[in-house]
Amino acid sequence: MSQTCEICGKHPSSGNNVSHANNRTRRRFLPNLQRVRALLPSGEVRALRACTRCIRSGAVVKPPVRVIPAA
Repeated sequence: MSQTCEICGKHPSSGNNVSHANNRTRRRFLPNLQRVRALLPSGEVRALRACTRCIRSGAVVKPPVRVIPAA
């Protein structure tokens, strides 16, 4: 599964772990992705993977709460 935000396209970046002895080994910085139900501009509701920055900024519009009728 791709570690990419479906809204902004944010993806893993790379850098170094730096030890106290200044040894450097490669590492990955992963985006903080959450699975969230979103209301798309077409009116469709679907689950997508969005970074927390997009969720917090309002780029992801959440649908109204599902009402389950009592039987």
